Amino acid sequence: MDILPKEIVTQLDRYIIGQKEAKRVVAIALRNRYRRSQLPKEIREEITPKNIIMKGPTGVGKTEIARRLAKLVGAPFIKVEATKYTEVGYVGRDVESMIRDLVEVAIRMVREKKQKEVQEKAEKIVEKRIVSAIVAEKKKRAVDVAESILTEQTYAEYRDKKLENFIIELEMKRELKPMLDLPVGMSMGIEIGSIFDSIAPGTLPKNTKKKSISVESAREQLLEEECDKLIDRDLISQEGIALAEQSGIIFLDEIDKIGTVGRGGGPEVSREGVQRDLLPLVEGSAVQTKYGTVKTDYILFIAAGAFHVSKVSDLIPELQGRFPIRVELASLNKGDFLKILTQPDNAITKQYEQLLSVDGINLKFDKDALNLIAELAENENEANENLGARRLHTIMEMLLEEISFNVSKTPQEVIIDKAFVESNMKNIIKKTDLKNYVL
Repeated sequence: MDILPKEIVTQLDRYIIGQKEAKRVVAIALRNRYRRSQLPKEIREEITPKNIIMKGPTGVGKTEIARRLAKLVGAPFIKVEATKYTEVGYVGRDVESMIRDLVEVAIRMVREKKQKEVQEKAEKIVEKRIVSAIVAEKKKRAVDVAESILTEQTYAEYRDKKLENFIIELEMKRELKPMLDLPVGMSMGIEIGSIFDSIAPGTLPKNTKKKSISVESAREQLLEEECDKLIDRDLISQEGIALAEQSGIIFLDEIDKIGTVGRGGGPEVSREGVQRDLLPLVEGSAVQTKYGTVKTDYILFIAAGAFHVSKVSDLIPELQGRFPIRVELASLNKGDFLKILTQPDNAITKQYEQLLSVDGINLKFDKDALNLIAELAENENEANENLGARRLHTIMEMLLEEISFNVSKTPQEVIIDKAFVESNMKNIIKKTDLKNYVL
């Protein structure tokens, strides 16, 4: 997508407050992908993405920046925890499974795109199948009515959504359950059905079965079934793999937890083993998936961690070298919390206003109340664990608990002012006040 770095930052500003340096870094990384795509093939193959390490406490926007970035350009994106992987030879998930997960996301994106392309054609086929089934049911009750009249009448009723709850009988695709329970980490995917069918045709039961179902439910299931028939599966696999290879983004969270602080044995050995297993993926290697071989050379890796106990330098040097760009995200202060409460398109106050409007409550937040909420969030993060912006969710739930529970059907306006916050959050305010006197 041809979008300039400044435009990317502007889009990210709609959802994430502050962290200008991190936004600039990811915007440049994304723009470099576009620049690379415009170069001749022989030059393009020499240019690999510059992977990024984000350092900062929880709740400051590390994951959200990466997720919004991927959504902005329609790139396949997955977030994985570095701590759930183990080195080869240990029980657990191997690091290559993250590539397979990314390919699954890419395949789904391509399939959805292709389904939209054939949807109109599929809808006509589905309409014909459903109407035929309705007519067959109606004929059992109205034997003397001509089929042409019945069909014409049914088409009109179907298009006007008057037959949504009408029960029909259809041959529907059977959902076959997997016959093998594969161990953790083995996610290649084996199509047992196709193997048996090629060796001994007719061994497995039919792939369809008769089902009594409402018109509304049948339309949804048949539409997916007919779209699949109209789409070339091989083409989806090819395009999905290409999309994952050229545009994929993997967000590797908790990277600090696999850093080797000491040089002893025990878990330190396994952590270093995971780092060494990550090396070929980040550098560029070929991973086998059930859709084909995927090259990881051009996948963008964004690693993140709080690095409270360990440091970036505790990662093995080879892995550090694969993440040349490092950016530190700042902790949030009262001013940031105030902006988070009001400015983003998905601001938490706007979310609660919309939620409670369903029950007829017109929720309004006073400026002084928002100031106090922001102050409470900052104080709580300083006094306890620093949860970043997630602290606001805890405070807002506590603040609005009574209103959310005691709703009625009568429309009403509720104004959240400073006095309301002080009354409902007195326990937190009291604890904060007492801490001022602790020596």
